[in-house]
Amino acid sequence: MSRVTVSIDPHVHSEGSYDGHEPVELILEHAAEIGLDAVVITDHDVIRESKRAAEIASEYGLIGIPGVEVSTAHGHLLAIGVERMPPRGRPYAETVRWIGDRGGVAIVPHPFQRSRHGVRQRNIPTPGSAEDADEPVAADGAPDAGVVGTEPDPESEPAAPVAEVDAIEVFNAWLFTGYRNRRARRFAAKHGYPGIAASDAHHLQYVGRAFTELTVEGAESVREVTADDVLAAIRRGTTTVEGRRAPIRMAVKHYVGAAGRRSAYYARTGAARGARATKRTAVDGAVAAKVAALQSVHRTRRFLSWFA
Repeated sequence: MSRVTVSIDPHVHSEGSYDGHEPVELILEHAAEIGLDAVVITDHDVIRESKRAAEIASEYGLIGIPGVEVSTAHGHLLAIGVERMPPRGRPYAETVRWIGDRGGVAIVPHPFQRSRHGVRQRNIPTPGSAEDADEPVAADGAPDAGVVGTEPDPESEPAAPVAEVDAIEVFNAWLFTGYRNRRARRFAAKHGYPGIAASDAHHLQYVGRAFTELTVEGAESVREVTADDVLAAIRRGTTTVEGRRAPIRMAVKHYVGAAGRRSAYYARTGAARGARATKRTAVDGAVAAKVAALQSVHRTRRFLSWFA
């Protein structure tokens, strides 16, 4: 059977996200230039720009796949391949089921990193978790065998099967250390989940710094691959994680290329949009400086409180 390898960055933010910076056209252009076959725009709790990117992806020679990073009651969750915005603020397992019912794949992004709204391990639905949660427990901690001489209720309904996630983000290029990535890899291996890598890019130069290679069966070339093929490959687990620190010369080339493409893009789309982008960059810088100052004050107060 014929097969083809597809390279995808499944976790990228655009200007549609409250913390994103780039228009989807520029992201798609950059993704095509650096050799990706698909990039999924996963803005925070909004799906409009992602759907638009999926619609025009073919103009850049890319596979169009919509997605979103939804805020659940227990942390962030990637919904890939959905056309609608999942309900926000719902339990993790409920949101996973919602995504699966609509043909999408649910991927855990930057797991266990609470500073970035990563989900705690205990809130990720795993095989057997429903049974464990519903099983009666005796005072000594052992499963309760029931009262002696009684039979289990034959009309009692069995626990509903757990709606498990489809994959774990085991390499997130935004993490400053490898500890969380290694922990995510161990968790995925323990429970048999496919691992994916993603850039989690909020700026153009980071798109594709980490990506996932998927093996798609039954296709002669990438041009034949559809979004459904990509989703099926993720579910099957035919994934290879590609996320390593780039050599300095490669990183420089990556950043210079991104800067050149950004300049060319704004030159084509007009000075007005370029001026707005410059203003937005200045505002982002001011906000970042303010946050850094507040964090510094908070740390200083916390330090002094130790001696109070």
